Amino acid sequence: MGRAAKPPLTIWAVSDGRAGIEAQAVGLAHAVARLRSAEVIVKRIGWRWGLGRLPSRLNPALPWTIEADSPIAPPWPDLWIAAGRATLPLSVRMRARSGGRTFVVQTQDPRVPLDPFDLVIPPAHDQLVGPNVFPILGAPNRLTPERLAEELARWQDRLAALPHPRVAVIVGGRSKVFDLPEAHAAALATRIAGAVERAGGSLLLSFTRRTPEAARRAMRERLARLPGIIWDDQGENPYFAFLAAADAILITEDSTNLATDAAATGKPVHVLPMVGRGSDKFRKFHEDLARRGVARPFDDGFPAWRYAPLAETDRAAKELLRRFDARE
Repeated sequence: MGRAAKPPLTIWAVSDGRAGIEAQAVGLAHAVARLRSAEVIVKRIGWRWGLGRLPSRLNPALPWTIEADSPIAPPWPDLWIAAGRATLPLSVRMRARSGGRTFVVQTQDPRVPLDPFDLVIPPAHDQLVGPNVFPILGAPNRLTPERLAEELARWQDRLAALPHPRVAVIVGGRSKVFDLPEAHAAALATRIAGAVERAGGSLLLSFTRRTPEAARRAMRERLARLPGIIWDDQGENPYFAFLAAADAILITEDSTNLATDAAATGKPVHVLPMVGRGSDKFRKFHEDLARRGVARPFDDGFPAWRYAPLAETDRAAKELLRRFDARE
């Protein structure tokens, strides 16, 4: 007789619930579940009494100090996949608390000693190294060809009549090293409007939570005359449908997540400049995208090119399972 089938894995995808951070943990968890039978449970956490501002080693991570949408308590999962600073006080203690049962994975550079983790999956531009480090280009995400097709089908009634080229414009905003002041946003919008009009195409515009209100207003005013859809922050965000429907994708240079999502489509990615000093890490990231033929600076047109869609999340999931199986 053959051996009995192993039971499904239990995976916790843990973050503070912010969209860009949660997408990394959830995206990687579901990529693992596509390879191995598993139940994915999403956990959103915070900290009482300002403990989240402390370094992870000083946060005791006691049960009554955690704010969570579901219990952070035994039975512990087979896989703990976490993203973001808020999860670190728990991640660094999870192996000990689970008696070594739980395989602990952290995305991004945790900026703490790496010994408590079974696997760390940072972006390659962080240049983090170590025996338990598996760098990828960009960040884990939730995109698959199937997901894009599903989202496109759901929005098809509103998108079908729009003229080509359909240009998705995904706008980030303020961060430690970038900014999007009103005047700069207006200038970008003027360039985009001219390019779309010359091409005879249409616009699919979406903002992120970090986009300043003045920048949103300036871009909406200058782009409203174009055929297309400008998401007004009301109802469901058509972000994935916009990526699926687009012939070309424009992203601001401030976000690894936006670039990684766009690169998962295999479509031309045009990078919009922002104000700010930038960083060596972002420059290296965009150089890597350009080297792979994914992205180019926006030059007021929409030249077409092709590349293999970025599938770094799937590559990370395979490595995660390889190491998980090797541990048993």
